[in-house]
Amino acid sequence: MKKFDIFNQFWDAVIVVNKSGDVVYKNYTFKRWFKDFVDLKKFSHNINFDICPLNSENIENYSPIWHALNSNENFFANVSYQDSKNKLYYYYLTVQKKGRYSIFFFTDVSAYNNYSAEQKRNEKLLKECEELKEENEDLQNIKQKAQSQAIRIALINKVSNSIRESMDISKILQSALFELASMFGAFKSYYASNHQGKFKVEEIYGEKHLHKGDVISFDSETFNTIDSKKISVVRCLKEYVDAEPFKQSVTRIIVPVFHLQNLVGVIVLLSYQKRETGEELEILEAISFQLGNAIIRAELYQKNIDTVKELKAALKELKETQLQLVNSEKMASLGQLVAGVAHEINTPIASIKSNNGLIAKLIPQIQDAELAGLMREINQIDKEAVQRISNIVVSLKKYVRLDEAEIQEADINKELDLTLDLIRHETKNRIEIVKNYGELPLIKCYPNLLNQVFTNILINACQAIDGNGTITITTSYKAETLTISIKDTGKGIKEENLENIFTAGFTTKGVGVGTGYGLAICKENIEKHNGKITVNSELGVGSEFIITIYSK
Repeated sequence: MKKFDIFNQFWDAVIVVNKSGDVVYKNYTFKRWFKDFVDLKKFSHNINFDICPLNSENIENYSPIWHALNSNENFFANVSYQDSKNKLYYYYLTVQKKGRYSIFFFTDVSAYNNYSAEQKRNEKLLKECEELKEENEDLQNIKQKAQSQAIRIALINKVSNSIRESMDISKILQSALFELASMFGAFKSYYASNHQGKFKVEEIYGEKHLHKGDVISFDSETFNTIDSKKISVVRCLKEYVDAEPFKQSVTRIIVPVFHLQNLVGVIVLLSYQKRETGEELEILEAISFQLGNAIIRAELYQKNIDTVKELKAALKELKETQLQLVNSEKMASLGQLVAGVAHEINTPIASIKSNNGLIAKLIPQIQDAELAGLMREINQIDKEAVQRISNIVVSLKKYVRLDEAEIQEADINKELDLTLDLIRHETKNRIEIVKNYGELPLIKCYPNLLNQVFTNILINACQAIDGNGTITITTSYKAETLTISIKDTGKGIKEENLENIFTAGFTTKGVGVGTGYGLAICKENIEKHNGKITVNSELGVGSEFIITIYSK
């Protein structure tokens, strides 16, 4: 019945019986204690008075349940209960009369009934303890010292392990601060480095009223204590000079951290507990010594890392400068060569062109028609040859473009054609050039730098093809991104060489054949255009270089 559910909160076993003798409610404790309960009649047979002097043939006179139900007043009795396994339990029975209900409360007093026997046994044990007390005191003292020593060794080992396992001073300090805070019951612990008498907070564990980088100072008496390598332990209301006072006094422990004779910093522990710090000071001194060495070692390690980074950056810059110098020198030499060659070619070409024009005027005066036709044919061939040589000279000048150092707009398809004209001697009668040019807008770039890239990749492709083969050039422009693919049917590149081909000085062409700077310069030139160059290659199938330039 729901109105009796409050009895589920009772520790005692509770049942409610109506005037008809029916059990209308059993709480959780009753169900747990009397699992073999079937009905009240059988239950009453198992319940007996703990002490019953009655002398009657009526068996119900021996049942506390029967007496309780037939009583007009509240009922109290010490009773025993025998379960189905014949095990005896003892209870204090209280029956409250509430209208038409009798509420039975069973309080477990089994332990109380065994109290006398236990008390006698305890008295005997206490007597034995008293006899052994003096001996145990010495043993306890030894044990306490051993435990204290074990705790100290364990803590020192933990901190030592963290120091050995890491060169990260932040991790080392956090581990030490955590262990010390746990040991001393500190609500806050932190490490502050020494800066000419003031201290800069480096690591904090616990409450974060302070922040990393905060600078604090202590009164002169405290500073003199830690400067003399002594641990300061005081009860105080202020954590440091200019700090907001606490609402209650705290135990403040300041542990100086030295390396050799130099004060490196301090560890500060704050606790609300009042405690003696006798032997524990040895722990703090040991950890302080280890931290002093660890901090200096970590600082040296970090300096080495920074030095290595600086050297790597300098080496990278040196390599880039070397590439630039090699490229600049190469292009300057090429420019001088082209200028000289152009001059040397233009002079005889001008003479041939002049003579060709003079001959063209004289041909009509030749009487022999056959001879005149032959001369016209020769004259036309010479004219085309002169034009071809002039075009090559112009292409060479465009390719070098030493006077075009500024960024400008260029038609990449035309720049590729220009490069193909210059390397025609490599492809003629041997390599088929397949052009899959897309519609490209004018691209802002350094044309001379891109032409170097195209030339290098195309020459390498030609050299990679033994006999006849194909080079496929594909261009496209989508989402403000220019993509150029140069694919060949050459020998391909070994997988172990792929990751090194853009490294300056790396070459697979053998001593005296390649310098190893070509593709490195290509990579740098493309990166100057906010782009990237990648390669896909399969040995025996060919290679594909993909140039991507982001024009946004």
